[in-house]
Amino acid sequence: MAPSPTHADPHALARRALRLAADGHRALVGVAGSPGSGKTTLARAVVDAANDWAGEPVAAYLPMDGFHLADATLEALGRHDRKGAIDTFDGWGFVALLERVLAEPDHPVYAPAFDRAVGEPIAGSLAVLPGTRLVVVEGNYLLAPSDPWTRIPPLLAESWFVATPEDERMRRLVDRHTRHGRTPEAALAWARDVDGANARLIEPTAASATLTVDGGLPVDAA
Repeated sequence: MAPSPTHADPHALARRALRLAADGHRALVGVAGSPGSGKTTLARAVVDAANDWAGEPVAAYLPMDGFHLADATLEALGRHDRKGAIDTFDGWGFVALLERVLAEPDHPVYAPAFDRAVGEPIAGSLAVLPGTRLVVVEGNYLLAPSDPWTRIPPLLAESWFVATPEDERMRRLVDRHTRHGRTPEAALAWARDVDGANARLIEPTAASATLTVDGGLPVDAA
């Protein structure tokens, strides 16, 4: 029988993650999960909790979403209607960034972030600064069993998979897509057909994670 998922307590998870970086070396912890699982919320909360606990900025958040291919590139590839699928990211670029974050702790390493307001990545909008001991890496495909994604787990001190019931993920996704301008009908179709197809690839990767975290309830801020 599989172990029960760990409660999504960012303070307990932050302490766990900081112990991985206790030897003075920078540690990367990966937070994976399907669209709508709550992995972004959890990853950000863990970073905030780690910085609060340490009393200084020792942790940074680094999302995979900054490596979305630009809309113009997706149009040229004929993949714009599948935006978010594994082949619509610059996976090799993301791996190279993680390698740099580990290898270059003595100067800032800049990274792109995805701006949902414009629907495009923005270059250099995040920074991993010297003194950062913990980097919480977040994304759908961190544990995907194909190249270049298979190069990511060896870079991680631990990997956490956020497991959330499908009906709750769908509710969150429809709400998200509606807030970002889709009609309720279009939001449901995208959540079912595009996000759903991605989830079918992502969900089996939970088996290779170090830890499964329960994403079905709001992140515990206590």
